[in-house]
Amino acid sequence: MVFTNYRRTFESLYSGLKTLGPWWHYLDSTWIIKTDMNSSQIWNVLAYHILSTDYLLIVKIENSDKWGWLPPDAWGWLNSQM
Repeated sequence: MVFTNYRRTFESLYSGLKTLGPWWHYLDSTWIIKTDMNSSQIWNVLAYHILSTDYLLIVKIENSDKWGWLPPDAWGWLNSQM
């Protein structure tokens, strides 16, 4: 039963994240979302979906200087959105 509640919580959070704008979720615990909202506005949308045992970091990405080991489709999305 606890696992079901845990899973449902993240499905709710994922639904909330997807409402914010174009999103990318290739890495397990990382979402990149293109939005005009500031961090406080994003928190106000997502707070309903967060449990007191969850962690959330909202960071604005402003610099297009990026590097990493990702598949071509991930780079395609990032380059088209930044």
